[in-house]
Amino acid sequence: MPRLISVNVGLPRDVSWRGATVHTGIWKSPVLDRRMVRRLNIDGDGQGDLAGHGGEHRAVMVYQLDSYRYWESYLHRGDFTHGQFGENFTVEGLPDDEVCIGDRFRIGSALFEVTQPRVTCYRVGIRMDEPRMASLLVSHRRPGFYFRVLEEGAVSAGDEIFKVADGPGRVTVAEIDALLYLPGRPRDGLERALRVPALSGGWKDSLHALLTQSGKGNPGLTPAAGLPPAWTGFRPLRVAQIDRESASVLSFLLEAPDQSPLPVALPGQSLIVKLRPTSEKPPVLRNYSLSGSPDSARCRISVKREPNGVASNFLHSQVKVGNTLDVAAARGTFTLRLGEEPVVLLSAGIGATPVLAMLHALAASRSKRAVWWLHGARNGSEHAFARESRELLSSLLNARSYIMYSRPEPGDRPGRDLDAAGRLSVPALERLGIPCEAGFYICGPASFLTGFSASLTEWGVDPRHIHSEAFGPGKGFTPGIAASRPQPPRSLTGPGPTVSFVRSGVTGAWSGQFQSLLELAEACRVPVGWSCRTGVCHSCESALVSGSVQYEPEPLDPPADGNILICCSRPCGDIEINL
Repeated sequence: MPRLISVNVGLPRDVSWRGATVHTGIWKSPVLDRRMVRRLNIDGDGQGDLAGHGGEHRAVMVYQLDSYRYWESYLHRGDFTHGQFGENFTVEGLPDDEVCIGDRFRIGSALFEVTQPRVTCYRVGIRMDEPRMASLLVSHRRPGFYFRVLEEGAVSAGDEIFKVADGPGRVTVAEIDALLYLPGRPRDGLERALRVPALSGGWKDSLHALLTQSGKGNPGLTPAAGLPPAWTGFRPLRVAQIDRESASVLSFLLEAPDQSPLPVALPGQSLIVKLRPTSEKPPVLRNYSLSGSPDSARCRISVKREPNGVASNFLHSQVKVGNTLDVAAARGTFTLRLGEEPVVLLSAGIGATPVLAMLHALAASRSKRAVWWLHGARNGSEHAFARESRELLSSLLNARSYIMYSRPEPGDRPGRDLDAAGRLSVPALERLGIPCEAGFYICGPASFLTGFSASLTEWGVDPRHIHSEAFGPGKGFTPGIAASRPQPPRSLTGPGPTVSFVRSGVTGAWSGQFQSLLELAEACRVPVGWSCRTGVCHSCESALVSGSVQYEPEPLDPPADGNILICCSRPCGDIEINL
């Protein structure tokens, strides 16, 4: 008979780690008294990072005594205590390869339902003093699992565990963990798992993304898993035409030197351009969204001249028709989704470029979808693509436009050049009758993106329907790390291979002091996302523009073609990463 060996609880604490402060509830200690189990946790227990842990479907963490014995042998350790793996219940029995999602168990006076495996996280590595632990738990098929509390009640060590119902579909914890994190996942296994009602919503979303994927990589873990780039490294493209779009914006039409067709990019993707403003200094790399028709034999980028912009000033003042530029293939997951739902293309300033490509795509396909074009500019002289967007909108059956100028000039005509003075806001969307069920595509300055995305969520828009693209460095994701004052990225020099972080505009010299490209990125203050730091979760997956890497350790599931996992990779020479 399975039995509850130990009940373990612990409130979140701050822990020093690698020069940072981590807020975590991974430290659990046994309690001897009888404890009430509530809907969200056990009395005396808490979770430090509620975005990744806790909640109704992750109320109680379970780990098995048999796995304790396994890890003691594998790691040559004899210092484990109950709660060592961050679990609330240490149990005899209930192995991961037998317990199924949806199984129900009576323990004490409480009733539980199995909802999902453990969430991979670097914090279990901190607790275990074993950095590889997040990867080992998955690769050795011993993750442990979470309970949902169906009936609150009291439990204590020594309680017997009674199984009262089988989960439909009989999908084991180990099986569903492998479906998400390991390669070779069978389609029928994904379909069977998605039919289990008890499976948590996050896991269902991830498995559904895997079921509908069209390429390599793991879209269940990261949106960075997309179609591979059309070519590797850089190729020369000729400047065929230059057009002025506004007082500060020029468009550059690019073509193959032999005028052969270019691969078709997805609407919303961007190109990386390598520029050499001076022969004395290293080249600079910049990421520019494609702004033209995605099905053209040529491609177009549109560049705003910034007062201190090395690349933009070079393009505006030095590049002429007939010159060639070194260009990497189109990349990016900020792309127009197929479907019938309404589309809201929302931009400010030069942020119009990727959503303009989406508008081109909608017009080229003669889409019958409801389309809203919402754009904010400073004034008429800074309003790029005004006539072009009007012409595209006029070709669509169900399209509307709303333009706002923050600082209109005397010659700007309300009702013709703009609809209203001021800045775009959610109240303006409400007045236009835009439905919350639409797909929102947002691009503009960082403050515009952050504020508008938050306001849309507050308004009732599902976050999954909000798609955004930021110019420059993205937003880092460092779970559990105490927030610190943001610092601008910085370049690091040295004799080793050069790592160029394209979106951040900085370079770092690789040296033996770093264990991974992630550590170098952190030293250069480049915003990055990560969670496991051992090649499991794919949060750090990034596009490799040029060069090659080696892995240590090897990731459990390889990234998409053209991408790398920076948490466990090292450069083989000079490389360029789209971070």
